[in-house]
Amino acid sequence: MGSTTVICSDKTGTFTENQMTVVTVRTPGARYDVTGAGYGPEGDIVSHVVGTSEVDPAATRDDALYWCLVAGALCNESSVVREKGQWQVRGDPTEAAMIVAAAKGGLDIESFTAGHPRRYAIPFSHERQYMASFHADTASGTDIVVLVKGSLERVLERSSSQMGSDGTARPLDGRKISLAAGELAGSGLRILATAMKRLTGEPSFNPELEPDGLVFTGFQAMHDPPRPAAAGAVRACRDAGIAVKMITGDHLGTATAIAAAVGLGSPDAPGTSFAGTDLEGMGEQDLAAAVEKASVFARVSPELKLRLIYVLQNNGHVVAMTGDGVNDAPALRQANVGIAMGRTGTEVAKEASDIVLTDDNFATIEAAVEEGRNVFDNLVKFITWTLPTNMGEGLVILVAVVLGLTLPILPTQILWINMTTAVALGLMLAFEPKEPGLMARPPRKPHQSLLTWTLTMRVLLVSVLLVGGTWWIFEYELGQGSMLEEARTSAVNLFVMVELFYLFSCRSLTRSVWKMRPFSNPWLVVGVLIQAIGQAAMTYMPFMNSLFHTAPLSGEAWLRILGVALLASLAVAGDKHFRRNSYQGGKT
Repeated sequence: MGSTTVICSDKTGTFTENQMTVVTVRTPGARYDVTGAGYGPEGDIVSHVVGTSEVDPAATRDDALYWCLVAGALCNESSVVREKGQWQVRGDPTEAAMIVAAAKGGLDIESFTAGHPRRYAIPFSHERQYMASFHADTASGTDIVVLVKGSLERVLERSSSQMGSDGTARPLDGRKISLAAGELAGSGLRILATAMKRLTGEPSFNPELEPDGLVFTGFQAMHDPPRPAAAGAVRACRDAGIAVKMITGDHLGTATAIAAAVGLGSPDAPGTSFAGTDLEGMGEQDLAAAVEKASVFARVSPELKLRLIYVLQNNGHVVAMTGDGVNDAPALRQANVGIAMGRTGTEVAKEASDIVLTDDNFATIEAAVEEGRNVFDNLVKFITWTLPTNMGEGLVILVAVVLGLTLPILPTQILWINMTTAVALGLMLAFEPKEPGLMARPPRKPHQSLLTWTLTMRVLLVSVLLVGGTWWIFEYELGQGSMLEEARTSAVNLFVMVELFYLFSCRSLTRSVWKMRPFSNPWLVVGVLIQAIGQAAMTYMPFMNSLFHTAPLSGEAWLRILGVALLASLAVAGDKHFRRNSYQGGKT
């Protein structure tokens, strides 16, 4: 996640609140505004022309408005219930908003349902982009009422006429309807169209046969406000060198308006937004160029979403993608990091993904990128710290064996160093807080080694310092007449002290120790105290002296140990200073 270069995210629920409210109902002949907010039935439907008068669809006999509200409420798999004094949605928030709009229009849904029980239903799918329900008309005994709701384009495709306010079918003016929908979508409103048809004579029903020859009744425009944190999260991702792309099944106008609100670019800029039909006819080279430049993709099918992931990966990107539906599973699996929606996602999407986003919020994705970078940083810091320890121990023994010299550190003492420093010192790097500027640097190159050339040279430098310092102090103490146990104790303590000083250097791979807050990682302080107590016990407690073949040291010996450790620390600081630009440039 920390290496992600492109985030492909859905619009609804990630960039927006997913709290739908119908604000406008547009019939072929009129426009109505819907007042009130939330999922409660408090509110009215008022004529857009008059602006103040309430509209009762049944009383005014605006049949187009009446059937638009009926289709939205009954061609529906969701419900709105009142629990503990609050209105709760069971199902899809978009469908719930249409139920609420019908209630604000004064429709008695229960009475209509009683007189028109559902017989069949064609569920919504990304391929169809609409849902249809078939209701028996008990009054006639033979008729069936077909109700359809879905994307404007698909509903218009299946409509052959439009309904007037008096209920009569009139010639369909698809261009005028599309322009009206585009105007509302350009304001960031989500559009769902409705249509109906009456079948007479109790016809035989084939569930595989899709309804045609519908009467277009209008569309409902819903407001789904952008999440307050979305714009900041998009900006943070861009500062981190991560491209953010919106892939949605919504109307292109709606998608570009929301994209502009969260900082994904201007809707008027050429080449920054595409509809799915525009992309399907492109060749591979044109599609690769378009995907690289564009940030908004609307009316995208699951197959096209998978193709977009392939293209981005072929362009060399590490792709994170969000999804919630069953049809999103292939793209979630193909993405380098699949992210399923925890609230609205299906179990199939969650199983296909790598991460489940519990709050469906884009800002949380940005936080996951930041956390991923910090985890990776701390992993590299620990490896950069621990490798010289193992290499230094091995070289100390190797030099003694090759040259036939006395071992400066015994195997039991090496075991003590490994056992204590890895836990008390190295493990504390895992709790290192995020460094300033973590999200201001570009993503790690996908094929970059875990250790760069710069860090490899630093590991070698510290290894040499450990070996050289250990042998020097061992030989110096022997030359001063110290016993073998005292010389080895000095060597062990020097080894640990250089590791301890180097630990503070590894808190940042580029920044100086003096530029870091000393107590920002309290666990590190605790670890240093534990290690210091352990070294004192090993040096001065008789039973530890017997167990590890050590001996008490004088104050002068400790001064020499601290002096050598300080010189080693200064050498590492100098290397860090002169190689900083090489590391930040990503040299491998």
